[in-house]
Order: sequence, then structure tokens, then C-alpha cells
Amino acid sequence: MKKPILALAPMAGITDSAFRQICQRYGADVVYSEMASVSALFFKPQKTLELVKFDKTERPYVVQLFGKEPAHFAKATKIISQIVKPDGIDINFGCPAKKVFGHGSGCALMMQKELAREIISAVCENTKLPVSIKIRAGVKDTTALEFVKNTADLPYSAIMIHGRTYEGGFSGPLNFKLVEKIKKMFPDKIVLANGGINSAEDGAKILQNYPLLDGLGIARGAWGRPWIFEEIKDLLNCVETPRRGVSTGANYDFPRIKKIMLLHAKLIHKDKGQQGLFEIRKHMSWYVKGFPGASELRRKLVMANSLEEIKEILS
Repeated sequence: MKKPILALAPMAGITDSAFRQICQRYGADVVYSEMASVSALFFKPQKTLELVKFDKTERPYVVQLFGKEPAHFAKATKIISQIVKPDGIDINFGCPAKKVFGHGSGCALMMQKELAREIISAVCENTKLPVSIKIRAGVKDTTALEFVKNTADLPYSAIMIHGRTYEGGFSGPLNFKLVEKIKKMFPDKIVLANGGINSAEDGAKILQNYPLLDGLGIARGAWGRPWIFEEIKDLLNCVETPRRGVSTGANYDFPRIKKIMLLHAKLIHKDKGQQGLFEIRKHMSWYVKGFPGASELRRKLVMANSLEEIKEILS
């Protein structure tokens, strides 16, 4: 892939097919699924298979798996490879959510060196697809560098590294120097930086300050701003274009954003029916954040029960 690679990072309850399609339309080079439980795939796979299904327009598409049992990872990998047939499989070693961490999954696995190796091996041995991992800058006494040193001989091809430690959550300091150091030490691995990228300027600055990085994984920065990928590319290429989606000052382009909102609503309704119109509500709130009259508009949008109502409110 052409570098820098701009990826839509995996987010539970957010990166469903409709949102992935929207982000792809506006510059994302690769998109990740929501977190899929390997234990669910091991015992009762049907519901999780529904979660990770995708449209052909989403390629390249990566399914992210989480759990803690190597045997579950092995079977889940076979199921995903044979039935879903994505372009890659990612292993979650980075989720800091209390429920996931307390279960011994996510970034809790960074502290368990042998188990982490068993999990990566179980995935790599059961698929011909490229395998990647997602980690954090550190967890307690284990740093991302130590984790990669412990696993770098295994045949995974890419690493997305959140610049914050587990203790830093979503607001602590970001350590992209560490991320670039890992790229220097392991040049054969694709290394993407993740965390704290809330604007096009943030993304462009990271890539300019740390030029060895292969790209970025963007998560919360795409909430209500799926065009952030396109904007980062414009900034890096010094393209003079109207700032798509800027919600302050006189430069915002609300007519264009309304079209994106309607497209998003149509896609999620096509995929999930009426349930999708409930799930789109959080996205609608994010889209209008910062606009004049946003509070009243948000109140109306979260009460909408049909595509027709959404169209009427936005008109």
C-alpha cells in the first residue's frame, strides 16, 4: 500500500460496516472491524459472524479478534479465514476497557509473555492471511518495545501502537518517540501510530515529526468526521481545498456534511434495518457537534425513527 497508510482503527460499537464504508469513501486506506470475541466464535459463531460481515467495497478489510485462549484463537482464525475471507486478521493486545482487562484479555495480555506468543502463533499457524497486532505504549512494567522484542520473530506483519500506556487511558501523555523507535528496530514490520489524533492537523504533524512511521490508525478522531482521512492527505500534499467538516468559524460546509449524514443513515438502515436507526443516533450527535443550533438539532435527530424523519430534520 502507498504510504502513509491511514487506517480506521477498530472500535467496539462504532466500526460497523456502514461507518467503515463512509470512512473508505473519504480517504481511509484500510478499515478494521469491531472487536470479535474468539470465545464466541469458538462456541456459538453465528452472532459474531453477523458482526464482522462486510461489503466488498470495504476492502482492504481487517477483522480484529480478542480473547485469551490460544485454542479459541486457532478455531476463530480458521472460521474467519474460511467464511468471512477478509484481507487480514488483527489480534487485540491493546484494549484498556475494565471489562476486557479484568477478563485477562486486551492489554492485560501484554504482561503475559508466553501466552501472548502462543496466541500470535495460534493465529499465524491457522491462516494464510496477513496477521497484525494492536498494542499500547505500555502496561504497568511492560513496555511496547519489550512486547515487540518478545514476539518479533513470529510471522505477523504489522503493529498498530497506541501512544498512551494502559494507565494513561484516553487522556495521558502520548509517546510517539517510542513508536518510531520500534519501527527503527524492526523495519520489516509495518508500524502505525494510534492515539490522540483528533484533527487533520494532529495527524499531519505526527507523520511530519516521525517520518519513519508507516502511517496512522485513527479512532475517536473519526467520530462525526469521517473525512479526517481525506483532510490529512490534503494537508500532507499541500492541497488548497476548503476544510471539509471544520465546525468552527466561517469555513464549515454543512450542506456537504448533511449529504454524508444521510448516506451514513441509508447505509446503516440497509445493513441493520430499524435497529440501525437507533445505532446511528450517536453518530448524528457527533456530526453536528459545534454547529450553530447543534443542541436543538441533536435533540431532534436522536428522536428520529425513520430515514424520512432524518431527511426532514436536516432539510
